Amino acid sequence: MFDWRWEFVLDILPRLVKATGNTVLAALLGYGIAMVLGLVFALAQRTPFPLLNRAVRECVEFIRSTPLVLQIFFVFYVGPQFGVMLSPWTAGMIAIGLHYASYLSEVYRAGIDSVPRGQWEAATALSLNPVRTYSRIIIPQAIPTAFAGMGNYLVGIFKDTPMLSVIGVAELMHTANAIGSEHYRFLEPYTLVGLIFLLISLPTAAALRKTEAKIRRKLGLRSL
Repeated sequence: MFDWRWEFVLDILPRLVKATGNTVLAALLGYGIAMVLGLVFALAQRTPFPLLNRAVRECVEFIRSTPLVLQIFFVFYVGPQFGVMLSPWTAGMIAIGLHYASYLSEVYRAGIDSVPRGQWEAATALSLNPVRTYSRIIIPQAIPTAFAGMGNYLVGIFKDTPMLSVIGVAELMHTANAIGSEHYRFLEPYTLVGLIFLLISLPTAAALRKTEAKIRRKLGLRSL
């Protein structure tokens, strides 16, 4: 029989709200790392050094082809065997940042490839060095095209933060599991976690779509 207890909900809600803050912070920090490393990975694959290009490409493919939870375990539990001792938060941010950097690198790559060839030729004609070419001409034009994919991965990284619970990061899922184990009731905490994820993910996705449309209109690009 369905047994929903509102008094229990009111009792556990403050803990889940606090955990929500940790979850959002973890998602933002992980995404920040992924954005920076993803761009580094994308640009590293476009250098005139074949060995570097291949090494980065293989690294990206390796990360993309292995589960995030395995990478979290590897950074946190295997790292100490090589003298790398990390807190659960630090290990989780590194693992989730690296994982999504590999996906964002492909988003960046597609955006860079979409820049018309004439823009590259113009930069060459003006004798711009690679740094100025990318920072002033290529990347500003590539970001609007890549924005949709980047936004999708922001939502994705938020939904994957529960995997950090496996190493004890006090995010939403970890807190819900703790509450369920303490009170032998899992219906309310798990249901609330699902609702919280929906209440954050859906408005975020809608805001990202509006932002993408606004950027494209400002730059005179056709809406997708």
